[in-house]
Amino acid sequence: MESGSTAASEEARSLRECELYVQKHNIQALLKDSIVQLCTARPERPMAFLREYFERLEKEEAKQIQNLQKAGTRTDSREDEISPPPPNPVVKGRRRRGAISAEVYTEEDAASYVRKVIPKDYKTMAALAKAIEKNVLFSHLDDNERSDIFDAMFSVS
Repeated sequence: MESGSTAASEEARSLRECELYVQKHNIQALLKDSIVQLCTARPERPMAFLREYFERLEKEEAKQIQNLQKAGTRTDSREDEISPPPPNPVVKGRRRRGAISAEVYTEEDAASYVRKVIPKDYKTMAALAKAIEKNVLFSHLDDNERSDIFDAMFSVS
């Protein structure tokens, strides 16, 4: 039984190290940004696009490191030998937003739900359709879902 718990604790430790690595190097934000860029561009060759995207990021990172090294050059050679390598530059990532809460809905509320419909002319509907045509957030919607969303939209003055 001990070997099972040892293996489980080793697996948990390994998983924690992996999580720390991903967090330290901001991997989730990098991957999220790359997927957003991929979905926005929708290239014919997604693998080549991603390779070029990451190569571009790598070049930017190298340039940042070089700039940090130039700014931090010292005249004393002993200090250069002792000083640690420059820290990894932080890739601009958006901070995650905090928790979102909403009112509680019961089954009765869901059953008695009345869809909100705000009337719009053809010109407005065409403008809305054009505006969300290439938007990643709306790309998965079918015609009925898109219609529901359009019906609920209203003009803000």
